[in-house]
Amino acid sequence: MNAHQPIQQAPSEEIDLFEMSNLYPKHTGLPMTVWVGVKGGARHDVRVKVCRTHGNHMDIHDTAVVSVRPTPELIEGPLPTADLRAVQAWIELNADVIIGHWDGVLDTVDLAQGLKRI
Repeated sequence: MNAHQPIQQAPSEEIDLFEMSNLYPKHTGLPMTVWVGVKGGARHDVRVKVCRTHGNHMDIHDTAVVSVRPTPELIEGPLPTADLRAVQAWIELNADVIIGHWDGVLDTVDLAQGLKRI
C-alpha cells in the first residue's frame, strides 16, 4: 500500500454487522435469524436487524429493522405481520438484555446466557 493512498473504509452496513451478534432460530424461538449489537458509533437508538428469510440465513440485503424502545416497531424494510409480531414479542421478553448489550454492560456471552426463547 502506498503511503499516499487513502485507507478504504468498509460500507457502514458491513461495520454494523461486524459489531452485531447473529442469533439463530434455535436460540431465539423465532423463525429467522436476528442480529443484536452494541451502540458503538451508532447515531440511532437500540434496534434489532431481522433476516426476512426463515431459517439460519444471514443476508444483510434481505433484512428489516425493528426498534427496541420505547416499544418494538418496524422502522425499516418490509416484514410479514406474523413475523413482526413474533419479533416484537421476543424483543419485549428480552429488552433488558438487548439494551444491556447495546450499552456495553453485557458482553456477547452475557447476552447469549440472558436471552429467553419465545
